[in-house]
Amino acid sequence: MRTTGNGVRTKIGALNKFLAVSVLSGALAAGLVIPFTGLAELGTEKVAESVDNLPQELKTDPVAVRSRIFAGDGTLIATMFEQHRVPVRLSQVSQIMRQAMVAIEDSRFYSHGALDAKGTLRALVRNQTGGEVQQGGSSITQQYVKMSLVEKARTAEERHAATAVTYQRKLTELRYAVALEKELSKDEILERYLNLANFGDGAYGVQAAAGHYFRTKAKDLTLPQAALLAGLVKNPTGYDPTNNLKRAQDRRNVVIRRMLELGVISLAQANSALRTPVIDLAKVRKVPNGCAGSRYPFYCEYVVSMLLDNPALGRSVKDREHYLKTGGLTVLTSIDPRIQAAAQASIDEHTKSGDSAIAAITVVEPGTGVVKAMVQSRTYGKGRNETAYNYNVEKSYAGGYGGFQNGSTMKAFVLAAAIQKGLPLDYRINSPAQIDLSGKKFTTCTGTTRDPDYRPQNSTKSGNLTMIEAAKASTNTYFLQLSQRTGLCAPATIAADLGMQNAQTLQPLDQVVSFTLGVGYVTPLMLSNAYATFAARGKYCRPFLITSVLDKSAKPVKIPGPLCRQAIAPEVADGVNRVLSAVMEPGGTGGRLNFGNWDLAGKTGTIQDNRAVWYAGYAPNLAAAAVVADANLPYTNLMHRHTLDGRDIADPTGSGTAGPLWQTAMQGALKGMPLRRFVAPNPRIVKGAVKELPPVNGMRPDEATNVLRRAGFEVTVADERVDSPETEGTVAYTDPRSRDGAAEGSLITLHLSGGD
Repeated sequence: MRTTGNGVRTKIGALNKFLAVSVLSGALAAGLVIPFTGLAELGTEKVAESVDNLPQELKTDPVAVRSRIFAGDGTLIATMFEQHRVPVRLSQVSQIMRQAMVAIEDSRFYSHGALDAKGTLRALVRNQTGGEVQQGGSSITQQYVKMSLVEKARTAEERHAATAVTYQRKLTELRYAVALEKELSKDEILERYLNLANFGDGAYGVQAAAGHYFRTKAKDLTLPQAALLAGLVKNPTGYDPTNNLKRAQDRRNVVIRRMLELGVISLAQANSALRTPVIDLAKVRKVPNGCAGSRYPFYCEYVVSMLLDNPALGRSVKDREHYLKTGGLTVLTSIDPRIQAAAQASIDEHTKSGDSAIAAITVVEPGTGVVKAMVQSRTYGKGRNETAYNYNVEKSYAGGYGGFQNGSTMKAFVLAAAIQKGLPLDYRINSPAQIDLSGKKFTTCTGTTRDPDYRPQNSTKSGNLTMIEAAKASTNTYFLQLSQRTGLCAPATIAADLGMQNAQTLQPLDQVVSFTLGVGYVTPLMLSNAYATFAARGKYCRPFLITSVLDKSAKPVKIPGPLCRQAIAPEVADGVNRVLSAVMEPGGTGGRLNFGNWDLAGKTGTIQDNRAVWYAGYAPNLAAAAVVADANLPYTNLMHRHTLDGRDIADPTGSGTAGPLWQTAMQGALKGMPLRRFVAPNPRIVKGAVKELPPVNGMRPDEATNVLRRAGFEVTVADERVDSPETEGTVAYTDPRSRDGAAEGSLITLHLSGGD
């Protein structure tokens, strides 16, 4: 022996003793210590010095298992994995598969210990000296140890250490193997091995491999199938039949002949198996990984984004993503395939893949926040007329687009604020075709705001209108004046309480003069869920997509549950429902969209320059919002060179362009659901009690204003010439609780003479 010092000689002696014990742990190992002494002499001092630090037991991470995402009815939406694997018990693996694996990889597996002494000796004899292992000889237990170390490695350094071609690694594996054989039975080790092994073409574990190559289960594998899979483990890429069918066949046949040599199968079985075609490549089933292969890719990505936001899945986003792809989770979601199909049918009917405009629809269940459907006209991908953007959700989530301005659908929140303030549904405001609001003050939550040059117009009906009449016609000048009476703080607060926010910044919607005409960027998900609150009589529920998550042991993983609260009073919601129901009556902007015997309510929305058009509406059972828009920055007018359903959009409107998408989707979605009715609003919300008008004729404007206010009337100056007590002018006054009985409606305009 080469002299290396007393300390090193002692450690080499310990190494030889360890190897001898390891070899003698098998029934066929006697007399094989000498070759290992040579091994120790050929090694470096580093090898000898590491003997004292050899590990005592193998600590393995849980095997990486695919996670699956399901729809509400249990149908599979997507599979997520780093390695496609479906663990099974050994009893769920066919006997012939077990025999094939043992025959080709370690035929003495059940008779030797942690080390296959004969195989290792043969490898040592064939290898060249010099401290590197070039020939195999590892037992199944040693192979499992190596696979486990590779699987456990998280860094490049750990991966290198787990695969380095050195005697030091082999000794480490052997020590782990010795400990493992003390802890587990041979069957338990084989079970773990079959579940961990790489079978090529993205299939890990015998169950996934059986499904991938043969569309069967591990328990049903036949001899030729088992032989092919057993042969793959040595070189999963080189023997992959999808890469090289001839080489895969040759390797399979080696396994069959080895099984015949060992007496595992008969000559007749071998000959039959050898004549069997290797594989039908047309039947190889590649399991889609991730949302890109999902039936509902955009919805799937939104669900995954919410999972990655959940601290219960890990401390960091990276940890959560790893757990999602390896933890064997079962994720149940809210999507209803029947309602999703109805919404998709609407998209298919009213759009074409080559349209320059996009369309999107979200459907939500009132009273629960459950998101039932989410569709859009552009398919998922990077090709022509495809997109990775989800036009239904906010920008903070993966693929979220950031919304569109939603036009007059915002009028619903001003309606709610007015009813909440006590204004009845027959509250009248003189609403001219155009109104000059330049410089007029609008109160906000923090003060006041104004627009120095703002002269909005109506595109529909004008006149002395009630809430219902103005809503049916979507009269801008009415709702702008109504928002001046309510102030902007109340409708903005209601909108925020119903989940409305800027989809690009996630900040509250701006309280500007034109708030009621929809200047903020919102999403179909936000708007449909806010309108669902009206349908649920003021009960707001946060959008709810993930209904449960179970780990691989079927134990629940903590997730945010349903979050519902009474956001507005039921009687306020009843009033809004009555007004928006009128929109869908004959003569309303949504009158052509009514169908069946359903109670329906809705509102159109068209933003400035026709860059987007909306229809949002609901029945007591479901709410939906549909948008058609230009999705290319900078946004352009839909009338200008944009197509929908393969045709130029000549006259984009909420009712005529987005409305049919909403109508078709809701008709299909509501089919078969129970017929429900809106609750009729309290009569005092429809018409207030008559209030006597105090005598103010002949008074100066300031005196009349004080008298009216003391009597409970709301007073605004209707003529800017009234700027002093002595000035002649006009005072408009309203009773916020009623028609005042002095004139038709609740708006009174008097001409008051100033001076003595």
